[in-house]
Amino acid sequence: MLESSFPQIGFALVLGFAVFIIVFIRTEAAIALVLLSMMLSPEFSLGGSGQLAEKREVVIRSEDLLLMLIAFSWLAKTAVNKELGLILRTALNRPILAYVVTTSLATLIGFATGTVRTAAGFFYVLKYVEYFFVFFMVVNNVRDREQAWRLVTVAFVTVAVVSLVGIAQIPSGERVSAPFEGETGEPNTLGGYLLLMMGLAAGVAFETTRIRTRALCLGLAVLMLVPFVFTLSRSSYLGLIPVVATLFLLSRRRKILLPLLILVVVTSPLLVVFAPAVVQKRVAETFRPQANQPRVSVGRVGFDPSTSERLIGYRGAAEKWLERPILGHGVTGGFYLDAQYPRTLMETGILGFAAFGWLVWSILKRSLLAFERAAHAEDRGLARGFIAGTVGLMFHALGSNTFIIVRIMEPFWFFVGIMMLLTSFEGATRAPEAARGRRVELLAGPAPRLAGSPPWQRRAL
Repeated sequence: MLESSFPQIGFALVLGFAVFIIVFIRTEAAIALVLLSMMLSPEFSLGGSGQLAEKREVVIRSEDLLLMLIAFSWLAKTAVNKELGLILRTALNRPILAYVVTTSLATLIGFATGTVRTAAGFFYVLKYVEYFFVFFMVVNNVRDREQAWRLVTVAFVTVAVVSLVGIAQIPSGERVSAPFEGETGEPNTLGGYLLLMMGLAAGVAFETTRIRTRALCLGLAVLMLVPFVFTLSRSSYLGLIPVVATLFLLSRRRKILLPLLILVVVTSPLLVVFAPAVVQKRVAETFRPQANQPRVSVGRVGFDPSTSERLIGYRGAAEKWLERPILGHGVTGGFYLDAQYPRTLMETGILGFAAFGWLVWSILKRSLLAFERAAHAEDRGLARGFIAGTVGLMFHALGSNTFIIVRIMEPFWFFVGIMMLLTSFEGATRAPEAARGRRVELLAGPAPRLAGSPPWQRRAL
């Protein structure tokens, strides 16, 4: 048995060494590899279902190992070249630090007091930190607009492949989920990912003046919409409405388009009539309570067991939070709840919830600055789409742990990094530096300062 595993081990070592060398020589190639592996990588379980925490497995995917290799290679590269710097100072550093510290401290206290019963809480915290590494990898290594758009193109190609794989699943009659999600799959995860990417593609399509780019982005958005519909994810359906609304509201012709937006919102329930039968059934099930099952009613309207359990979970999380209101019970210290906001409050208390809110608000604020200041239409479109996608994910998080799902957050934080850089490239802003200095200082924070860093790293982020 051991002898038969030697070739696989040897191949893995050679592959790992090759990735290390590639990253050391050309970091852009490493970021492209990470983008491809975010949704197209297999996973490996660290324990049976429910053995480690809250009915869930802690899993390792190939991109986790890839990120570890990249981290070691980047440390080696910065050790050789002192001018590169390890972590660039950006407007998000403080909210990121606040979120990591409060989450780690809450989990450490929970472990010491017995609410976090296994090491799984720390595995989860490490997964949260992983996507911040993606962010810093982007802001430290993307040097110009052309390089940024090459990587954005890789992200769009990846979502096109994922969409085609999802479309191929439709004839099976099962809910569409992302590739390599195991036996059960996670349709809600795929729905959140597609929600973000559809917003980005639509934003570029609406802003660009190039017919070919507009056609490609619109075609990509339509391609994504097909598997999105067949995820049958109600949280994702809910998030699509604010994505469309935000795209309209950020339009320069919003006064003209406002009546159309109102018409779309008012008539949106009628779209269910024209949806596929499985979608109609899925939406209708929301309002069909079942006997001897959890039931929550609002007036005369009752909800199905799944929705009722979430609403009951909201109340239970609030009660659990009141037991430890400052720092909560630690990650995995409460009960499992597939809803971001009550879970964050229950696990990390009011301090963790405030840090999370500060982080999301800072991201939206910086993205809005990029939208206002970007000189190129495609850059404005990317920022417009990212804002819309982020707002959609905030609604998606009402019924999902959106902001701690790695397969949503890794691409999300890649684009956060791009948002931080959009107005820093040469010739990328519409206003001279002197005219917008106070605005940048208020919204983006002070410029990064790295002793001995090259000129391209002393840009205002």
